[in-house]
Amino acid sequence: MTAFVRRWLRGLIATLILAGLPLAAGATTLKLDHPFCHAVTADSASSPADSTYSCVGDPVPYQHGTLWLSADLKPVEAARHDPVILIHQTRFERIMLAFHFADGSSDLQQVGRGDYGAHWRIGGQIAFAAPHRHAPLTGVTIGINRLASTSLLRIRILDEIAANRDLAIAAILSGGSITLLLISGIYNLSLAIAVRRQFLAWHSLWAGCMVLWGLFWSQIALIVMPSIAGTSAAQTCTLLACLAITMATISVTTALEQSMPRWARQCVIGLGVSITIVGTPASLVLGSSVDIFKSLLDVLSLSTLAAVALAIGWSWRQGSSEARDLAKSWALPMVMLALTQLFDFSDHLFGGGAQIAVLFASALQTIWLSITATLRFSTMRAELDQARAAESALAELASRDPLTGLFNRRGFVECLETTFAGSNDASLALLLMDLDHFKSINDQFGHETGDAVLIRIADQLRQFEREVAIAGRMGGEEFVVAISGLTNFSLAQFAERVRTSLGALDHGEVSRQRAVTVSIGVAEGSTRTRFQRLYSAADRALYDAKRAGRNKVVFSSGLGDVGSREDMDRDQFSFPWTRKRA
Repeated sequence: MTAFVRRWLRGLIATLILAGLPLAAGATTLKLDHPFCHAVTADSASSPADSTYSCVGDPVPYQHGTLWLSADLKPVEAARHDPVILIHQTRFERIMLAFHFADGSSDLQQVGRGDYGAHWRIGGQIAFAAPHRHAPLTGVTIGINRLASTSLLRIRILDEIAANRDLAIAAILSGGSITLLLISGIYNLSLAIAVRRQFLAWHSLWAGCMVLWGLFWSQIALIVMPSIAGTSAAQTCTLLACLAITMATISVTTALEQSMPRWARQCVIGLGVSITIVGTPASLVLGSSVDIFKSLLDVLSLSTLAAVALAIGWSWRQGSSEARDLAKSWALPMVMLALTQLFDFSDHLFGGGAQIAVLFASALQTIWLSITATLRFSTMRAELDQARAAESALAELASRDPLTGLFNRRGFVECLETTFAGSNDASLALLLMDLDHFKSINDQFGHETGDAVLIRIADQLRQFEREVAIAGRMGGEEFVVAISGLTNFSLAQFAERVRTSLGALDHGEVSRQRAVTVSIGVAEGSTRTRFQRLYSAADRALYDAKRAGRNKVVFSSGLGDVGSREDMDRDQFSFPWTRKRA
């Protein structure tokens, strides 16, 4: 088992243990039949008589009336020390809560849809604190008007210290998870734009849906939009949760598009989209049909999770590295979401229940995926940079003479074109030179010595290279220098300096037995002159230098027709075949 798998399993086990933690010490869950008795009235004008309450069975249809819950709190430990009753937000119109004391007095508190007042708490809960009285608390009566479903109802009673602790931890987990999701969502979106990967864009949309869902569920959004409290926030949460699952499904299948058959991707995406299709009406209903939609969404969610897990497993077996990264990053939230569909988390995680578990797991997931995506694309970028460097090195080798390191024919022309591309009819001269009697050096001293002579010549020519001068080897013993900005006398001085410096080189045994000289033909033109004409003129001048006795500099008498700037395209930057000279 790899170190990563061991770490992942430890993290998963720790999370599952955390999810299974019982209520805080002194906390009690209040449910129908334990210890609530229930009654239903057509309106919420006043609570019903004690004789109308039933402590067994389910309440009669209550969705269009008021469900009354009454509990004797004398045996409840948490009710003896400054009790706080926490109700998780759900779909209702109004909640009325009355604390009853042993002296016969009562304290009535209430919240309404769109108006929680000071009772809302971060973590998706509504808090009702019992006032300080000398008389002990004996009972509580809760009236909930137009409650959508008792299955959505979560009520706990804690002492004040435990309640404040739970609410603080729930607020930290909720706020921290939402912040991480927001940062990762923005980062993934920027990464998607930078690397042009579609699945990262879908993932950022998923993170955005989770951020909005977290803001509405945790009730942080009530800071700026208090009017959405209650049913509106719960309905919005349902729709956002469905959208988030759809976006996550599309993100995963898009990432695996290279390793999954098209029909399989379409099936998985279809399941994900169906959740939003069913979730849209589910977010609008308020009656008993809420339970039907909830059951249907549970089935669709589990089916989608199974399909996504199979898709990741299939792609992993096909050798997809993306599948391995997705399996590592999505495993925890997928397991957590599946567990929330199969088990009741309402008594766990500091009152946040399944929602806070999913929110926290999602935050870890998006951080993990951001890290793995960054590492993957960093590796790809490094590999791309290496490939470009190798390509550049190959291009450089292709333009250089392997023996001397000077530009070869092709490289010389390309460099000349690039260097003087922006010049506006500047002067340009070409010095074409050839070693005198070089064949006899090879014949007398061998080709290895001849190569050494060529290398020393090239090293000397490299000394003349500057911003306006370029040196190259045309092949064999023929070299060339192009220079800009010199004309007439200054150009003649430069050409003569090149000739004498090359003739003064020490070639060891060769120089002790004979002189190694060069003949140079010079052609003057401008950056508008077609290279072929400039080269041909220098070539004629070089032959004149050879016929005149060698070891001389001869200037061309003229270029003939001068081509226009438009003629200076790559096809015209071509060399004639160099003739072998003695």
